[in-house]
Amino acid sequence: MGSSLREFPPQFWAVAAATFLGFLGIATVLPELAPHVRNDLGGSDETVGFVVGIFSFVALAARLLSGPLADRRGRKLSFSIGLFSCAVAGTVYLAPLGIAGVYLARVLQGVGEAFLYTGAATWAVELAGVHRSSQALGYVSSGIWGGMSAGPVVGHWVGSFQHAAMTQTVLALCGFALLIRVEERYQPHPHREKRAWLPRSIVMPGLAVGFVNVHYPVVTGFLILSLARHGNSGPAAFTAYAVVILFSRFFLGGLPDRLHPRLTYYTGLVAMTAGLLVLAAGPPPIVAIAAAAVLGFGFSYPWTSVVSMVLRQTPDREHGSAVALLGAFYDLFVGIGSFAAGAVSDRFGYGSAFGMAAAALGAAGVVGLFLFSSERRVVAAGESA
Repeated sequence: MGSSLREFPPQFWAVAAATFLGFLGIATVLPELAPHVRNDLGGSDETVGFVVGIFSFVALAARLLSGPLADRRGRKLSFSIGLFSCAVAGTVYLAPLGIAGVYLARVLQGVGEAFLYTGAATWAVELAGVHRSSQALGYVSSGIWGGMSAGPVVGHWVGSFQHAAMTQTVLALCGFALLIRVEERYQPHPHREKRAWLPRSIVMPGLAVGFVNVHYPVVTGFLILSLARHGNSGPAAFTAYAVVILFSRFFLGGLPDRLHPRLTYYTGLVAMTAGLLVLAAGPPPIVAIAAAAVLGFGFSYPWTSVVSMVLRQTPDREHGSAVALLGAFYDLFVGIGSFAAGAVSDRFGYGSAFGMAAAALGAAGVVGLFLFSSERRVVAAGESA
């Protein structure tokens, strides 16, 4: 493992560290956001829902801008815009603008997250080499999950929403300072080529990513509520889910580089399906925690399997757009999954939401048949050339 880490240049680790700081700041304000809107600003529960939800829709739209920008002007610029937007969001939270200020800050956070991830993922892959794209994305994802996991802890520790907002600004600026000395070697293509905003080659990978991530709003929204009736193991189960994802992507994230991505993709789907079906049954605490860990282990692989395959088939000058569009599919399906999970669980119970997520994984499996067959055709065409 040590030799593997040393294969990556210091610039790569600076990008990974800046990614961690950016997402740590985004997550720091989350624990106190709803109480701040509800208690300090007098907003309704409906307002809280809109404030939380606007982030995903803005991030989805911003990805359609961040990808082309990263390809035409450079990865560092996209990353820097993301960090700057997050820093400004922290200061807007502190301004005496009421509910409007919170909405504006959440919009800036959505823009920041979209530009930050697009710049980080594409830059990290180029620093590591596309032949190690899965491992590079695994390390970047570990930084994201580490930041998102530690952020709420930091938010509680600083003691107030105002302090959390200041912390977000400071962390984003620290990430920006890390990037200043990192040289970007990417050279944008001198001739801009006109291409479709959604290339056909991205549709199948995007659907695969989307169906896999339908489970995420189910887990974040209903895992704790569902297991409250079965030993109240929800918090421990969610911790197991998140910790396993963090460590699997860090230590085993390079598997799709060494094995065929089809193998890691379907291994992940099988593990995820097993975990979801066990959780749907409302198991006792030990079983629930183990099932959540299996779910997290499985979730560690489909994303890197798909993205690394796409990046190997995509010219360098289009990497930013490819990553951004795959991220947009993620946002779209998470949003749809959130509404669907709420409707299904309200009518049929919490277990049905987990069953719905498992069915989405079945759809991801079907999409994978087309996805990896098209990959074989690309490889064959390359060999015949």
